[in-house]
Amino acid sequence: MQTRFPKRKRQKATIIICAILAAGLVFFYATKILSNKIITQYQRNESIITRDRNNEILSIPPNQNGYYAIYEQDISERFAELLIQKEDKFFYWHPGINPISALRAAFKMSVGSKNTASSTLTQQLVKILRHSELDRGFKNKIIEALYAISIEAHATKKEILNMYANSVYFGNQAQGITAASELYFNSAPQALTDENIIRLLATIPSPSLTNPFMRENGEKSEPLAQKLNIPLEQTEVSIAATREKKEQFKQYTNANNNAFEFISLPRPCAQTTIDSGLNMQIRDILKRNLNELANKNAFHGAVVVIKHPENEILALIGSARPESETEGDQINMALQPRPIGSTVKPFIYLKGFEQGLRPYTLVDDKEYKYTIGSGYAFYPKNYDYKYRGPVTLHYALSNSLNVPTIKTLEYVGLENFYQFLTHNLGFEPIQPLENYQLGIALGELESDLLTLTYYFTIFDNDGWLKPLAMCGNNSMYQGQTDFMQNKQIADTAYIQLINKILTDRQTGVEQFGVKNNFMIPGLAAAVKTGTSREYHDSWIIGYVPDFTVGVWVGNAQNSAMDSVSGEPGAGKIWHDIMQLLRYSEYYTDARFAFDDIKEILYQDSIEYGLSGDNVNATRALMQDNPLIISPHQGDTFLFEKDTLVILKAREPVSWYVDDEYIADGAQAIFQPTKIGARHIQARAQSETSDITIYLNQEQE
Repeated sequence: MQTRFPKRKRQKATIIICAILAAGLVFFYATKILSNKIITQYQRNESIITRDRNNEILSIPPNQNGYYAIYEQDISERFAELLIQKEDKFFYWHPGINPISALRAAFKMSVGSKNTASSTLTQQLVKILRHSELDRGFKNKIIEALYAISIEAHATKKEILNMYANSVYFGNQAQGITAASELYFNSAPQALTDENIIRLLATIPSPSLTNPFMRENGEKSEPLAQKLNIPLEQTEVSIAATREKKEQFKQYTNANNNAFEFISLPRPCAQTTIDSGLNMQIRDILKRNLNELANKNAFHGAVVVIKHPENEILALIGSARPESETEGDQINMALQPRPIGSTVKPFIYLKGFEQGLRPYTLVDDKEYKYTIGSGYAFYPKNYDYKYRGPVTLHYALSNSLNVPTIKTLEYVGLENFYQFLTHNLGFEPIQPLENYQLGIALGELESDLLTLTYYFTIFDNDGWLKPLAMCGNNSMYQGQTDFMQNKQIADTAYIQLINKILTDRQTGVEQFGVKNNFMIPGLAAAVKTGTSREYHDSWIIGYVPDFTVGVWVGNAQNSAMDSVSGEPGAGKIWHDIMQLLRYSEYYTDARFAFDDIKEILYQDSIEYGLSGDNVNATRALMQDNPLIISPHQGDTFLFEKDTLVILKAREPVSWYVDDEYIADGAQAIFQPTKIGARHIQARAQSETSDITIYLNQEQE
């Protein structure tokens, strides 16, 4: 028996030790789970500060609960000292709950008293993070105690103090010491005076009623200051001072100006590619120019700057005056689709070059008749209502001629171009592309500025459409456009042909004059403007190897401007921005490469093409040289007794109407005698041409 007793004792001791270890493990893991849950909620509560590429603050949006929670890593020792004296004298000694206070509270609740003991700082932290401040039930008290003990088991006292100081409410959407310091005292937390701290501590636990903007704050601060032996001046914050401080805080969070374009992002972005200083300067340029354009009924604008070769958004301005409450000033116009005017033309000519055309290819700039879907005759006009006869595609694009662009689009084929837009670029039209047809060449397609500028980056990136970055490697903007594409859109040689034309300031002198906003000495920029119908929109997309800059000018409510076209409207803003950028750190003075194309001498003029071109054949690919110049096939005339039809030919011919001889010569007059179809024939020595016209009588 004596030998067995020690054995039993050892077994019992082993069981006790194992039980203690098991209990310890259960306690450890249970408290770890509860602690992690609270800490995760704490981390989620932080406002995601959006910073620019230089780590400057762009915006501080409110957190998911609507509060500005800006976390401080190390709170000041003085704030911690006074906080503990007011809220929790035994903070450094208790395990999350004060046992004496807890027993006293339990006794009072058991006898029906509503007076309960004050919570520890750790318990208050749990209340805030669990949003259970108003739940004073016994069950909730037990849960809070368990969470408090769990946090104390896995976090240091300093960490708990930091979490509390960053989480406690101070009123007016300010959560935590940092936001409160900025809001009430325009100060960093480390620079708070003792009086500032007292006024903040007096806010706890009724921030809506006793914050430093309220008279009651003084009533609470005075006895607290006396208790803590801190001198306190009697001050009263005026309504005007309160408004001023709130405005300062609004500027601090940047929710009203430089961050306007970023506060509506689909998700928070901590680090952007934006240069906030540059962004502000460009916004000022936009505002200044719009002030000058106001007398022409142009009130809104937008700017996008994309940096190469990274394809990063360097600046994004959707409103010149985001702080204004005037109609349209709160709309991000960089994301609003509008008809893009002639800015579509480089893409049409790019496809033409892919299909064998060249800058030296001739096209007839003259009146053509098209029958549109409704059955009506359509005669496209150039911007100045003039026709120039045979011109090169180089000249046509440089001077933004409409008729040659339509002929080029015809040559490319509508279906081919539809495929290029939707399949290659990933463009998502507002309407079915079939609704636009040849109107695409006249700029009737709609796009927003950010998307259009993004597509133009293929001319800066050797034909590649790269992912657009603003937040890390993501554009952040989600809509119809896929900004994350990474594919080659066109061969480098065809891109260089477009760049050669768009950097040529001499050939476009007829349209834009000797002096214009595109001419910046020492800067060989490629430029394309656009103007939508009746001057609703003024566009320009211009680029150098270092960046692409897009500008839109118009009105948010889509009202017409007073004859503001691309060059004097958006062009002037673009000019000023390019002058700013060329002296920035981002400008490297890189030049366009033209090593894949070659100069071609043709009839004493220099043009550009590719090695192996059959110049004579390529030059004549689009030549439209009909014998009969007018009238056109299918033209309809009103028949009256004195109706005359003027017949014109390219060279002297013999004219026949319904096989009846009329006259000889390059021009003749035909006087019809009845209504109906008339067959007109012109006979030259080497060819014959036939058309049919129609004479209708006016219906009474």
